[in-house]
Amino acid sequence: MPDPNHPASKITAEHEQQFREEGYFILDHVISEEHLELLRRVCGELIAETDDQIDREQWDQVREITHKGKRYFIDGAYDRRPDLGQFLFSDYMADICRATIGPTAHLFKNQFVVKCAGVGMNFGWHQDSGYIPEPHSPYLSCWCALDDVSAKNGTIDVLPWSRVGGSHIRTHTRDENTKDLIGYVGEDPGVPVEVTAGGVAVFSSTTLHRSGANTSDQVRRAFLAQYSPDIMPFKEGTTRQAVPFLKDGLVV
Repeated sequence: MPDPNHPASKITAEHEQQFREEGYFILDHVISEEHLELLRRVCGELIAETDDQIDREQWDQVREITHKGKRYFIDGAYDRRPDLGQFLFSDYMADICRATIGPTAHLFKNQFVVKCAGVGMNFGWHQDSGYIPEPHSPYLSCWCALDDVSAKNGTIDVLPWSRVGGSHIRTHTRDENTKDLIGYVGEDPGVPVEVTAGGVAVFSSTTLHRSGANTSDQVRRAFLAQYSPDIMPFKEGTTRQAVPFLKDGLVV
């Protein structure tokens, strides 16, 4: 049982039911101040390294779906900064995994997602599973706010399964201008994630979500931690990163 004084005790039976039925739930102010400080520090360091790499390799300010000075998607942060394991394998992230994907969990992917002040770009409707071409079990995405987030600074919106026809993985098409994959072009605005720093949007990899532009005068930083119940396939007989986290409900 979670410690009632622990932030993760905010996970209720209603949250678990909402995840099963609608593919998401939202927790406010879950991440500890110590871990927030760690995440923010590493985020700044990796943005500087990314800018330097773009300049050195002459990527014309764009590297895949990262646009220098506008938005950043920085993968593999844990590999580059193993001290992030203090957060990624914390008790409260274990509680979130147990409440959603069950007693077995592997760290699958992690990345910083940053929108710069005044110019941060939109990111179109997509499912995280839309970026995985191989057949796979749905996995868990934890979108962790490192700043207070709202529509003004480009928070994410999520689309409940009941409002979009279910949880099946949709066909995604590539936007040639932004390089985003787009999985929905309907009119539903979704549910905005508006939380204070340390809040977490918890959603399935089959849940559609998007983010708007950052029109504020401050950077908007988030960290995406993804956990899979199975080892994820990758191309011909190989597998993606799968760092063991939970086995039989216990941290390994």
